[in-house]
Amino acid sequence: MKEVTIKYKSDKTLEALRELGKYLNFSVSDHKVKKVAEKEADINGIPIIIGDPTVDIAELHEVFTGKGLSAEELRNNAWQRKK
Repeated sequence: MKEVTIKYKSDKTLEALRELGKYLNFSVSDHKVKKVAEKEADINGIPIIIGDPTVDIAELHEVFTGKGLSAEELRNNAWQRKK
């Protein structure tokens, strides 16, 4: 779908564009509104659920800070399946 950006000064102009869009079959969206991200994606047939970016993880900062853990250590030690 093609997109165009229109700059306007008046809110009346926005309302006019929305009304015109109903008749000419185009949509008007606000660039300030964040686009809704996909809730789920597939990688090689495996469903990947996208996380919520609004979650506050500040409390986890103290848990992992200063522990000297690397991503490689976590993968090798904590994520291994037991046979």
